[in-house]
Amino acid sequence: MGNNKSATVSVDSRRVISEISPLLFSGFAEHMGRCIYEGIYDPASAHADEHGLRQDVLAALRELNYRAMRYPGGNFVSGYRWEDGIGPKSQRPARRDLAWQSIESNQFGTDDFMRFCREINTEPMLAVNLGTGTIQDAANLVEYCNAPLGSAYADRRAANSQAEPYGVKYWCLGNEMDGPWQIGHLDAVEYGKKAREAAKLMRLHDESIELVLCGSSSSQMPTYPEWDRVALELCWDGVDYHSMHYYAGNHKDDSPSYLALSAEFEDYVDTLAGILRYVKAKTRSKHDVYLSWDEWNVWYKARELSDMRGGWTEAPHLIEEVYNLEDALVVAQWLNVFLRKSDVLKIACIAQIVNVIAPILTQRNRLLKQSTYYPLLHFSQLARGNALDLLVTAPHYETEQFGAMPLLDVSASHDPDTNRGAIFIVNRSLEGALPLEITWADKTPTRILSAHQLAGSDPKAANSWEQPDQLRTQAIAAPRIVDSAAQLRLPALSFTALEVAY
Repeated sequence: MGNNKSATVSVDSRRVISEISPLLFSGFAEHMGRCIYEGIYDPASAHADEHGLRQDVLAALRELNYRAMRYPGGNFVSGYRWEDGIGPKSQRPARRDLAWQSIESNQFGTDDFMRFCREINTEPMLAVNLGTGTIQDAANLVEYCNAPLGSAYADRRAANSQAEPYGVKYWCLGNEMDGPWQIGHLDAVEYGKKAREAAKLMRLHDESIELVLCGSSSSQMPTYPEWDRVALELCWDGVDYHSMHYYAGNHKDDSPSYLALSAEFEDYVDTLAGILRYVKAKTRSKHDVYLSWDEWNVWYKARELSDMRGGWTEAPHLIEEVYNLEDALVVAQWLNVFLRKSDVLKIACIAQIVNVIAPILTQRNRLLKQSTYYPLLHFSQLARGNALDLLVTAPHYETEQFGAMPLLDVSASHDPDTNRGAIFIVNRSLEGALPLEITWADKTPTRILSAHQLAGSDPKAANSWEQPDQLRTQAIAAPRIVDSAAQLRLPALSFTALEVAY
């Protein structure tokens, strides 16, 4: 993968792909392992506030600025009775969570989650139980959250200290219902009919809500993409988004291929975008449905069955993945893909946010930011306005999985309202720096405001409690713009984020 060649990126703010949906920078919190308990909610921690929320965790989540938060699952939701998690905590029943073989104390529920969302300034995105739950259960939850006072469930909300409706806008119609592992698994026709009727009932309570239909739980499912076509044909005019889930990994320890996984991510989006166009045409609809990538992340080191079973304990340590440098570069490329596919992709939720395959790990009284925290941080801070279609030229390298791939993976944004832009660059090379020239085709920026870089020589290097800052983005000298061009040298195995002022 070494080379002595150079690369170029040409930026033209007139070449707009789409406006970037802020919801592409969203998260997912499931009642699994230590995401909720000992993660965001830990009354025993010295960092807990009067509601049991960990202030150090909230501060890190605020920094990442998640725009929406999907909750409470995940596989968990398909056996969840939401009414167990409201009202006085002393009266909430402990239940066996069959999805993760854990004990669910229900000390954290819907109202607690709404408080958490307010604390980190994010939009709630609630999933309803379409496994063991009925369409009536789903409608009741919408009434509880969004109806004005004067009916049974709205009055229960008021009795639980929230008189004003929460106004939850985003709702998921179940979770991974295509998966045989799912509690209450349905085939595509059964699911499509149940989701259609749930959507109808939920909208009768609040016609302003936006609904996410369950798509395939991965592109490797034997029913993909037929599941997506069938479910969408049954529900097209009643839903607004279609979900996609994907977990990436380097199972074969093939770093060149792993670092090129953006090719697979793009193929997955393109296939489902084709399904969306087909179903819209077939149903003769004027309605649009967009994609919601509401579970995505790197997950491959903690994949044994024992890693996912809690032994009937509370808050077991489940799938607490340790992320390294190459994992962070894959996450950065995923975010690049979100920008490049922003015409059809409008929501994306990293799964998950704390402890469980997450950018943040906790111990009782301290917190660790993993390598993947930093790409999320810079995209969330800088990607605004329009995603741009770039002209990128770069040397190629060979991969076993994808053949020849370019060494660079790049995306960019431009916000005409603030005259700010951003460029995000991943150098996949395992060895050797790559000279890069960035040129601007329409209007030249006044300057590059900031440059941050995550880089290292060892793709397997990771942060630890002993070395918490081994991998983090560092501020580097911002390159000067001369004659509408800027020069910089990209280290091997690097992610670079540039902020530009026009």
